[in-house]
Parts: sequence; structure tokens; C-alpha cells
Amino acid sequence: MSMRWRLLGAFALVIIIALGTIAVVTRYTTKQEVQRFLGYGGQVGLENLADTLENYYADNGSWSGIGSAPDARSGRGQGQRGSGSAGIGNHLLVDANGIVVYSPRDAEIGQQVSSQQLSQSINLEVSGEVVGYLLPEGGIPELPDNFEGLLIERVNRATLLAALVSGGIAILLALILATLILKPVRDLTQAAKEMSAGDLSQRVDIQGKGEMTALGQTFNKMAQSLQEAEVRRRAMTADIAHELRNPLAIQRAHLEALQDGVYPLNSENLEPIAEQNQQLTRLVEDLRTLALADAGSLALNKRKIDLIEVCRDTVKRFEPQTMGKNIALDTDCQLERLWVEADKERLQQILDNLMQNAIRYTPEAGWIRLTLTNKGGVGVFKVYNNGPQLSGEALSRLFERFYRAEKARDRASGGTGLGLAIARQLAEAHGGSLDGSNHPEGGVVFTLTLPLISNQ
Repeated sequence: MSMRWRLLGAFALVIIIALGTIAVVTRYTTKQEVQRFLGYGGQVGLENLADTLENYYADNGSWSGIGSAPDARSGRGQGQRGSGSAGIGNHLLVDANGIVVYSPRDAEIGQQVSSQQLSQSINLEVSGEVVGYLLPEGGIPELPDNFEGLLIERVNRATLLAALVSGGIAILLALILATLILKPVRDLTQAAKEMSAGDLSQRVDIQGKGEMTALGQTFNKMAQSLQEAEVRRRAMTADIAHELRNPLAIQRAHLEALQDGVYPLNSENLEPIAEQNQQLTRLVEDLRTLALADAGSLALNKRKIDLIEVCRDTVKRFEPQTMGKNIALDTDCQLERLWVEADKERLQQILDNLMQNAIRYTPEAGWIRLTLTNKGGVGVFKVYNNGPQLSGEALSRLFERFYRAEKARDRASGGTGLGLAIARQLAEAHGGSLDGSNHPEGGVVFTLTLPLISNQ
């Protein structure tokens, strides 16, 4: 359920429960107040006296000793408004059998009262059972002149009580609903604070459906991406330091040997230093290319290019290398013209990386195939060989920076470990893609796709 509907539902529930509580409590309390008011003759004093007598019976279980109760013979409790006294005064108290148990006149105690007199009495009830009757002096009085005001006062009291009860329930319910609805927000806020403090392992657990669940899932994906990026950043920093340290160490060793006179100063002994300097230059240039691609600032000199010519040029450039390793280079550059809008130098750089990688891992007397096809308006280059296949982990990390399936072999061949990462970035910068997978016939196949344009 979406946040909008949850909020609307919560508001509606609070309103309905509040109104329902007011209705129920008002009806019940108003009924009780009116019945008690009318039943006690509309006088607050008799109502208070009846309550006191009922409490007395509930505490003692009988009317025994009522005559000796404090203020039993006082003149208070005569139905005067606001007295609130426990005194019976000049009224008669009759038990459930109609026998007088209290009277200001001792001669009347123990006498049976008539049914007519009982009809003018006030019932005294305990636990729903009639335990006695209160006979006001002179009978039930007529309704007083201010009966309307007194009744309105009682109704207002009942309404106020209902409003207080319903308001309390509504506030409690609102707090509960607000806590439930805002809990995901609090969890997200706390997790975001922890992340801002550097803890990228924070995740939130938000169940259900709706915007908050989607937000929680997005947050978790973002946190996962940030954590992985931080791991990659640290690994890349270590890799760069490692890649820089090796050439620098070799250069330093040769320079110290030249300074100490161990090696004579000639072109032969300067060549290893120059080679390591070239290695550093390639590494720095590759890092610069990746940085520009990541920032979206890689300048591409795009123009209309025929992929057939690119395919044939690639074959011509790498034929000498393949022949030197006794590797057969099979090609299938179809005759149909395939046009793309691309930077020719960068596109050639992609294919050079793929071909160099294929030659590096193709065994002697092996083979490499380079094909170009048109699949639904997309130009597709495939480069594959009969070299060793890669494990699942190696395939998943194939385009990671500085990753080498065979580190010692790749470093010895002069690779920086950035070639495939750069190739994929360049492919994506051209609106295409670059993927790698194990070929059914053995080896690894790299697939480069580029969107074609019409020859107009």
C-alpha cells in the first residue's frame, strides 16, 4: 500500500473511532444521567443520598446499624442541591421486603409500608439487585422549575466526558499509527546518519509494498554500490601503487648500478630503463583515459566510419604477430558496408586490446577468429580463440580494473591490467557494449556491439 493511502487510511480510522466513541459514550452516559436524575426526582441531594446508601449496603451486606451511622439523623441530604451528605434526615429507608429499617420516628421502624408508598420511592440497587427503597419525606417531589437547566447540565457533563474519552483514544491511536508509519523513515534516517559517518555496511529492513519499501530497497542498493565502490577504490589505490612500484624499482636499480659503475653507461644498459619508462607512460595514459570516461569528459572525434575497413585494417596490423607465434588468424569481414558514427582511433583501440589479449592467451599453433556481422541494425565484432577458458569468478571480474586472470603472465607481457576496462568504457561511450564469455569450442569470446547508421 502506498504512503498516500496509508496516511488517508490512518486519518480516516482515527476520525471514525473518535466519532464512534463519542456516539457510544455520549449515548450511554446521557442515558445513565437522565435516568438517575429523573429517578431521583431531579434533585442532586437525593441522588447523592441514594449513592451513599447503596455504598453502605455494598460494604456491609445489610442495613444493620444504619440507624447508628454518622449523621444518620442529621438534617442534611434532604435533596438540597450540592449538599452531597450521607445523612438520611427525615426520609424513610425500607429494605427489599418493604420493612422500614430507618425512620426519624422510632415507632415506624419495623412496620410494613404499602405498595402505594413504594411507588413513590427511589430504588436502591447493588449489583443490579434491589436491596431497598428510599422514601423521601413527602414523596417524590415534582420536577423543579429549573429542571431544563439541570437536565442540560447533566447532558453537557455526559458529552464532555464522551469528548474526553474519545479524544484520549484518538490521540493514543494517532500516536500508535504515527509510530508504525514513521518507523521506516526513522530507520532510513538513522542508517543515513551512520553512512554519513563512514559506516557503509548500513542496511534497512522494510517489509511490505509501497513507496517506503521501494525507498528502502533503493537505499540498500545505493549502500551496496557505495560499499563496493569503496572496496574497489581501496583495491585500485593499492593496485596503482603496486603497478608504479615495480617499474620505478627496476629503473632505480639500473640507475644505481650505472652510478656505481656496475653497468657501463651505454644504450644496451639504458634500454631497460626506457622500457620501464614506457610502461609507466602507458599506465598513466590508461588511468587518464579511464578517469575521463568515468567523468563523461572523454573527447570523441566521431565521424562516419565503415566497419569493414576497420576489420580489414585490424587483420593487417596483427598478421605479423600471429605469424610470429604460429597462430592462424581467421577472419570474416563481410562484404556489406556497415556504417557507424564513431571515433576511429578509439574504436581501433578497442579492437587492439581484444586482439592483444587473444594473442597473449592463445597457445602456439593455435587459432584466433575475428568476425563482423550485422544483427538487426547492430554491428557485431567477435574475437575468440582456442586458448584456456576462464572460471566463473574470472569471467565476472573480467572487466575490473587491474584484474588479471594470470597476473604474472600478463605483467610479464607488458599489460597494465586496464586494457579490457578501457575497452568497455570506450564501447559504452559509443553507445555500444562489450562482453566476454567462454566459447563452446574453447577459449574466451569477446563480443563488441555498435549501433549502425544508414548510408545517407
